[in-house]
Amino acid sequence: MSPKRYQPARRIRGVDAHGMPIPAFEVKRTWPIGLLIASHARHGILMTLGVTVAAALSGRSTREVGLVLATVLVGQFVLGVHNDLVDRQRDHDNDRLGKPLAEGWLDPSTAGFAIAAGALLVIPLSLESGMVAGLSHLGFLAVAMLGNAGLLRKGALSFLPWMISFGLLTAFLAYGGWRGDGSDTPPTIALTACAALLGAGVHVVHSLPGLVDENRSGWKTLPLRIALKIGAAKTLLVAVVYLTVVGAATIAVAVSVGLRQ
Repeated sequence: MSPKRYQPARRIRGVDAHGMPIPAFEVKRTWPIGLLIASHARHGILMTLGVTVAAALSGRSTREVGLVLATVLVGQFVLGVHNDLVDRQRDHDNDRLGKPLAEGWLDPSTAGFAIAAGALLVIPLSLESGMVAGLSHLGFLAVAMLGNAGLLRKGALSFLPWMISFGLLTAFLAYGGWRGDGSDTPPTIALTACAALLGAGVHVVHSLPGLVDENRSGWKTLPLRIALKIGAAKTLLVAVVYLTVVGAATIAVAVSVGLRQ
């Protein structure tokens, strides 16, 4: 019997129902790959890097920075999978590609188990930074998950959970330390406000790929309202300029005022 020859993944050509290009190669449909896709890995990694860099620049030790990285990364995994689990029916109804749960090749029970396992891991990881810091990060996750589940998500105040959750991250960084050996000083109001404003901008950018589906579902989110008035392309431009300005202001505040009061 001749040895099996390597067969490359089957190429896919064309565009989907929304005019978006279909991926060049088909991904092998296994549950680990499904969880990775469902976790919104790109967004989660960017968030993790952002918070980790902020922890490093605030003067935290190497092991504390590593703890922050692990804590935020696991939390972002939980949030991503939870988002796709909550949205699986809507994603299915709107024929969204790249959604393993909506397409039916990742079982909801597998996603639920992964969320539970992630939660059991992220709770002690969060509290390892101290009680106040840990509760701040868990509060961030709770607000974000409530947002996923529908809290203010469909209306004009859709940005509010994002602002609250991002604001809580400054408390996580300000109070955090190795095994609770951190600071008892709260974050500065100015930096917390900047973080909250960043959250609103990230919400707009994060929502752009799904605006057509939101409109079809009858949602009236802030990004959709803006896009209906000025168009999606201009909305993206405004969001990028907004994030650039707020990001610069955040850096200026961090340098001049600092993280803690």
